[in-house]
Amino acid sequence: MGASDAPPQASMSARANHPESGYVADGRTDDRVSEGDRMTSIRTRIYRQLEPRAWPGLGLSPVNRALAVLILAATALAIVETEPLLQRRFGAWFMAAELLFALVFAVEYALRIWTAPLARDGESAWKARLKFLISPAAILDLLAIAASLVVVGGSSAMLLRLARLGRILRLAKLGRMSRALEHLSEAVASRREELLLSLMAGFFLMVVAATALYLAEGAIQPDKFGSILRALWWSVATMTTIGYGDVFPVTPLGKLLAAITAIFSIGFIALPTGILASAFSDAVQRHKSRTDDET
Repeated sequence: MGASDAPPQASMSARANHPESGYVADGRTDDRVSEGDRMTSIRTRIYRQLEPRAWPGLGLSPVNRALAVLILAATALAIVETEPLLQRRFGAWFMAAELLFALVFAVEYALRIWTAPLARDGESAWKARLKFLISPAAILDLLAIAASLVVVGGSSAMLLRLARLGRILRLAKLGRMSRALEHLSEAVASRREELLLSLMAGFFLMVVAATALYLAEGAIQPDKFGSILRALWWSVATMTTIGYGDVFPVTPLGKLLAAITAIFSIGFIALPTGILASAFSDAVQRHKSRTDDET
């Protein structure tokens, strides 16, 4: 009898003795993956969806794209809800939408806690989760969720206003979804000494300008330049090129000093901008070089 003529029972028995064939004697597929391995696989997939740095594809993962849309929608809702006319007319709809947003972000918060150990290799699960809970991003998430619950539950007018402000903090969640924010943080860290020096120089010019206008205009406009503290408001508005027009010099000497201050302030304001732009470009180039080396 040839091999092709073997009885079906013998063939099934032989396949049952070789589990790598994917077949077991009771007719079910051989699933040798333990429950723990299965949960680890699920957690890994969720982590890749939530963490932009872990996403292997370009841009944001589908889950993060959906979360970004929800964040913008929830922020728009918090802004529109402050209009009394719309609040009186659509208050119930606003409340239901806010409850839905709070539920979605609470689930996201819980999933981030669950997947936190994957972001910190070599650390115990509880320590990794604790570090996540005390991180600024997690604290902002928790404040936004708590603010939503305050709005839904109802409270005093002042507390409701603070809660609405807390809901606006959801915009900060978009930062963790952008790799550009990492480049910006790296740029600030690499040029912190130059940035600190430029800020100190700007503060020095602001104080000097306020002192000069105090001496030139203090006797003429004591309500506006009667002290260096009062003159500081003009100095800040002039150096930042805002120029509200509520405070301005009227004497020839005061106008001359104001013109000199305005000219110098343009350079001092542009100085940190140039430093950050150069550092940001360097950070992007370093990231591209690391990516090219890995590929």
